[in-house]
Amino acid sequence: MEPLFLVVEDDMQIRNFIKFSLQSQAYNCLEASTGQAALNAIATEPISTIILDLGLPDMDGLEIIKQVRTFSTIPIIVVSARDQDIEKVEALDAGADDYLTKPFSIKELLARIRVVFRRADAQKGKTPSIYKLADLEIDLAKYRVMLKGEEIHFTPIEFKVIALLLKNCGKVLTHKYILKEVWGSSLDNDVQSLRVFMANIRRKIEENPAKPRYIITEIGVGYRLADE
Repeated sequence: MEPLFLVVEDDMQIRNFIKFSLQSQAYNCLEASTGQAALNAIATEPISTIILDLGLPDMDGLEIIKQVRTFSTIPIIVVSARDQDIEKVEALDAGADDYLTKPFSIKELLARIRVVFRRADAQKGKTPSIYKLADLEIDLAKYRVMLKGEEIHFTPIEFKVIALLLKNCGKVLTHKYILKEVWGSSLDNDVQSLRVFMANIRRKIEENPAKPRYIITEIGVGYRLADE
């Protein structure tokens, strides 16, 4: 089945811009200008990906994310004028897969869509649990990290962190999510400790830790593993 996008945006110009851009890539699109129309479409149509604005006239887009996540794992890419870190974190923690701030380029949106599709394929078992990019290779099955053909020693916690990033390759993971998944409640909101672990990992795999190639910082939000 061909992907079917739902573009949820109350600004007609932006909605048409996104819709026509997706159609130019041979994607099928539905559109909604209100939250209720979006929820109706999600309930009745085989939507594969949602492009969602947060500032809708009848409800906050965050409420749509929360409602959808009670029954579906449909990828949700937020496209919003809200540019504060706390707002991005809130949307990602609610279940959004990615977050783009307006204004944005269609090239960037299409790149984020490709990441979402690759991640969906990986979750269906269509891709192996091996990450290869430039000089770095991570093999989850063999519990091994290779850089330029040389095996790099990772502590169990460090490997757990990078494995979590790999399983969500290309997706921004918030500080809160990483801390919860790796340490449970023991570190709670200890972002500084997470930064120390990330710095140690970067020293092992990055040629220039100050300008990372593999583990990208989303300032004030979290981290993602580069996928291209």
